[in-house]
Amino acid sequence: MRLLKVELKRILKTRFTLILLFLALLLSFILAWLPITFSYNSYTGTDGETVVLKGLASISYEKQLQADISGTVTPEKVRQAVENYQACLTKYGVDTSYDLPEGVYEMEILPYAPLLHGIREAYANPDTGVAPSIMEIDPEKVDDYYNVCEERIASLMKQEQKNHPAAQRVAMDLYGKVKKPYLFFPGYSTDGMDYQILLAFLIMLFCTLITAPVFTSDYQTGADDIFRCTKFGKAKFAIIKTASVFLICTTAYSLCTAVYIFVSNSLWGWECTKTSMQMLYSVINLPDMDIGQLQVYLAVSGLLSILAVVSLTLFLSSKFKNVAVCLSTALLFCLLPIIIYMALPDEIGIWIYSILPAGGTGLQTSMLYAAAEFDFWNIGPAAIWLPHVMLCAYVIEIPLFAGLTVYSYSNYKVN
Repeated sequence: MRLLKVELKRILKTRFTLILLFLALLLSFILAWLPITFSYNSYTGTDGETVVLKGLASISYEKQLQADISGTVTPEKVRQAVENYQACLTKYGVDTSYDLPEGVYEMEILPYAPLLHGIREAYANPDTGVAPSIMEIDPEKVDDYYNVCEERIASLMKQEQKNHPAAQRVAMDLYGKVKKPYLFFPGYSTDGMDYQILLAFLIMLFCTLITAPVFTSDYQTGADDIFRCTKFGKAKFAIIKTASVFLICTTAYSLCTAVYIFVSNSLWGWECTKTSMQMLYSVINLPDMDIGQLQVYLAVSGLLSILAVVSLTLFLSSKFKNVAVCLSTALLFCLLPIIIYMALPDEIGIWIYSILPAGGTGLQTSMLYAAAEFDFWNIGPAAIWLPHVMLCAYVIEIPLFAGLTVYSYSNYKVN
């Protein structure tokens, strides 16, 4: 324990480490606040002038405007929204809401617009996947809204996984566990979730910068020659260094993520965390989660991904003699999921980036997007949903690379 305290103190006393940790905490506040600034609404005042609302004022206005539809999303509410939408467009003789006169959408459609979220997707053609316009949807059929959603997930999986019946069954089982009717509370935006992923990505980079020199700097300066001559200079020393880095990175990430979630929810409104994921993303998303549960899920999966990256970086640090080479290689692994996502075909890319340590916090490959999509690992007659693959990979990689780090350092050949 004494050696662990000494090692923790040694790492934390480094000015570069302190700067990175302070910057991570500062970014937690900034990134929690930034999505609020994107909120925008406008309306025509009593004097005929356009009133523009931004930030918290816009969110507050939207909550007041949509107060009547907050709570349970019943088929009756959705049907009424469809009927009101169709009546509005018919009244003004237009085919789409984009053709409405200025100010009409904000006054007549925005109050119930969230209930129309996903309605076109739910009633898409089961054979072609082409979504109808809201004007083409029969309001009477909306009474069967949630059964239609179940039929839509079945038809979608037959299109995307037509050669994999196991994946179709798994998707249906997952969606069958989703609580219905959905819940909706106005005010929140998916930008809040995106910035939580961005924060995790930045913290992952910071943790990599802190971790890379742990062993390599001692090799480079020659201090390792002295440490190896001590009583606990090999395996135990490697374990202590590994544990200290894990403690620092886990504490830093947990604190920053907790700050982000607390500040973000305080700004948007804590009632928004009860909104069903399906009301913000796809109406047939597979996770049985509300926004609050999704935030926790992303926080935990992000921690596992970062610890897997840290574990891999420690292994690289135990192998390389030069800090610059070690750091550049570690950062390459951090960015590799993004490169693979952009460079390789979907099916091949998914197989690779889903098992890379940094995949869960990648900007395009994050756990958030994996949970919102319908991708599977199809292995023979079995099918595994991609988020489950990613979580299993991190749970395996953390002890695997940590063990390889201890073994590599213990058997390092001193020249």
